[in-house]
Amino acid sequence: MNERLTQTLRRAAQVNPRSAATVCAGRTRTWDEVEERVARAAAGLRALGIAQGDRVALLALNSDRYLESYYAVPWMGGVLVPLNTRLAASDLHYMVNDADAKVICLDESFLHLLPQLREACPGLQHVVYLGDDAAAGQGLWHWDEMVAAHPRLPDAGSNGTDLAGIFYTGGSTGKPKGVMLSHGNLVSNAVNGCYMIGYDAASVFLHAAPMCHLTDGMSTVAVTMAAGTHVFIPKFDAAQVLDMVSRHKVTNVTLVPTMIAMILEVPGIERMALSSLRQFMFGSAPMPEATLKRAVEVWPDMLFLHGWGMTELSPIGTMLPMSMRKPAVAGDRLKSCGQPMPNIDLRVVDPDGNTVAAGVTGEIVVRGPTVMQGYWNKPQETAAAVVDGWFHTGDAALMDQDGYVYIVDRLKDMIISGGENIYSTEVENAISLMPGVAEAAVIGIPDAKWGERVHAVVVPREGAQLTQEAVTAWTRERIAGYKCPRSVTIRTERLPLSGAGKVLKKELRDPYWAGHGKKL
Repeated sequence: MNERLTQTLRRAAQVNPRSAATVCAGRTRTWDEVEERVARAAAGLRALGIAQGDRVALLALNSDRYLESYYAVPWMGGVLVPLNTRLAASDLHYMVNDADAKVICLDESFLHLLPQLREACPGLQHVVYLGDDAAAGQGLWHWDEMVAAHPRLPDAGSNGTDLAGIFYTGGSTGKPKGVMLSHGNLVSNAVNGCYMIGYDAASVFLHAAPMCHLTDGMSTVAVTMAAGTHVFIPKFDAAQVLDMVSRHKVTNVTLVPTMIAMILEVPGIERMALSSLRQFMFGSAPMPEATLKRAVEVWPDMLFLHGWGMTELSPIGTMLPMSMRKPAVAGDRLKSCGQPMPNIDLRVVDPDGNTVAAGVTGEIVVRGPTVMQGYWNKPQETAAAVVDGWFHTGDAALMDQDGYVYIVDRLKDMIISGGENIYSTEVENAISLMPGVAEAAVIGIPDAKWGERVHAVVVPREGAQLTQEAVTAWTRERIAGYKCPRSVTIRTERLPLSGAGKVLKKELRDPYWAGHGKKL
């Protein structure tokens, strides 16, 4: 396949040149303006000595310049390395060094990290500034000045198999792994997105989730492919999301379940008109049953689009079909993450690799044009993850007779207590329905008798009084006794989340497993 990431931008400028492409911080640019700026910025990067295949890191909040850099790097033949904006400095240093990035593009939110970056990353040669102000005295190359100072650079004309980006996973089981995605991977996924979501030139997409994550990144490419409009806020804020939807007639937004829960807490949300919004797209983590129930109550006519995937799949693997996005029609299938995307093969298998029967839990394996090329500098991990062309996801799920996939748990989050398999999401869903519960996470902790026992970490809503006894009693009325928490921690602060909105269960588990010679 010979798809190129940059071809999606060139097409947008060709078919919709004078329409709004980006709306950010009071400025609007058309597609022909954005394409021109990208080609000039690419020339600026080339003038810094960046060659074909060199890596360029991105560390910035959402903005129009982030999108421009996302395209300018592959335009000049470089390789994108988007960095998670929520990571500690030590993690950022590791990624920059592991990728051997020669340039980093950052904005004003991360200028304070520059001295450490320069000291810890000796291979870093240049810093490009994506912010609005001058940032004088920092020794930076300014994005807008690069655009103004250079003539257009021709598109490098990369092949579909060429490396487009290195996207680091969260590193929940150790050091982050750099997922290598080709131009063909990203474009194939965007084609799926356009087909399944229905993006067109009238689409207005709000970047509210972090653009450094592929949860949002699929629409970064797909909306460009459709020549729609990108609207940006620097980072998620529930009230600002609602304001931008109303002000700019946003048609689509992708959020993680935690963000949707925060929007539902905005006072007067039931009375707010979101008439332009075609659908709520959510993914990255399972939607708690209580959150989904509340969302359907508030927006009974909204279309709810659940997708499942991971970085290694570019990232989307399944999505609810259009006919199953209306709560009144979908019923319990709204709890599924949909059916496999059109151009991939997806199976649910047992530990021996045999396809299991409908309704039986197994591991999801996937093959197709969106599956990663491998892990950067990690051939052994690549060989373990991709076997005979099938990527082993580590997600436990079941598929019904019509191909709808229901995520059960991460295999590593499954609890084995007294020989019984207990899926944490089932227990979490039961707890989430309890009045007064804001958040819940369930983990396995050491137990001398049972090997592991079920432990719940519960965050109460403001003003609510919860006890271990009450939580345990609630679950005993709803799930089997052996699945109920044997211990409960009532936590006042919110659960720790990754940049993608997933609960960092490793952080919750680590204190219990210290000294046991085992960490799940």
